[in-house]
Amino acid sequence: MPHWSVYTGNSEPHDGIDRLPAPPPWRAFDGEPVVPPPGDGDDETAVSPDRVHRARAYVATPESVQLVNAALVLRRPLLVTGPPGTGKSSLAYAVARELGLGPVLRWNITSRSTLADGLYQYDPLSRLYAARQAAWRERAEAAGEEPARGAVEDHLRLGPLGTALLPHERPRALLVDEIDKSDLDLPNDLLNVLEEGQYDIPELMRAARRPAGKAGDEDATAEVLADGSDAPVVVSRGRVRCRAFPFVVLTSNGEREFPPAFLRRCVRLKLRRPGREQLTDIVRAHLDTPPGEAERLIDRFLTRAADGELATDQLLNALYLTGVTGLDAASRDELAEQLMPYLSATADGDGF
Repeated sequence: MPHWSVYTGNSEPHDGIDRLPAPPPWRAFDGEPVVPPPGDGDDETAVSPDRVHRARAYVATPESVQLVNAALVLRRPLLVTGPPGTGKSSLAYAVARELGLGPVLRWNITSRSTLADGLYQYDPLSRLYAARQAAWRERAEAAGEEPARGAVEDHLRLGPLGTALLPHERPRALLVDEIDKSDLDLPNDLLNVLEEGQYDIPELMRAARRPAGKAGDEDATAEVLADGSDAPVVVSRGRVRCRAFPFVVLTSNGEREFPPAFLRRCVRLKLRRPGREQLTDIVRAHLDTPPGEAERLIDRFLTRAADGELATDQLLNALYLTGVTGLDAASRDELAEQLMPYLSATADGDGF
């Protein structure tokens, strides 16, 4: 492996992230106050078993290892494209597990997703709470006391993107899944945030303002909840700026084109349909299947894949189910065929 590589793709956890080379001068960030790495309660034992398995069983290609390391060193997002079932989202979990980046922060994109959804959510009912706080402030000021604060942050939680951009001591892993399903504006909206590594929370900025002459205005802070945790984090003056740029994986099924300005800010990895050797490695990593049975279904899968689109998880489903049903060979073949329907229309119009 080249000396600048920290991700190996062998799925064995290590502390290589601490040896990550310094960022390019134009990608160095200095956010404060520093947020420590996730605690002991946030390790993989707190993650759902299916995601732990996906991370452990992921089979990396030499190209994916190289480009993951390029994204880490350059502090750039990794745009991963490819057909369904090629392991695009699993890559984020595999890297996070091997490098000890903590639980993956996941943002599932839909056609209604906006940049604000990923940054933070603010409860509009907090306006009613703020009105009550205003009355308390008036009474406190009349009594010469410091006004009560904190109403806004009590009703605000950072989203996955907003949490990833906190000034973490070590990078967090963020999965922005199926970004090609987003509204046309979202990739462009992400440009500035990912380029600058920071964003503002206007509600906190307004709450941080104090009347002229009040001491401590420069240090106005708020404690807010972050995605995936019940422990509050400190935000100073309503602005969040990263320190260790997160490992950001953006996945796409290739259903649309992205703006050139967005593409040039990403490291781009295109995953291809795995061949026989890689399929065999994937099956071995996921299932304890007799070699003869696995090879037979892999052959069937590759033959069918020549006529229409299939996903690797369909092969895994077929192998698992035919292995536990106790059916005879003919019935297993029929069941496997039913478990591997085409994902897109074939030449004769069949498939779904």
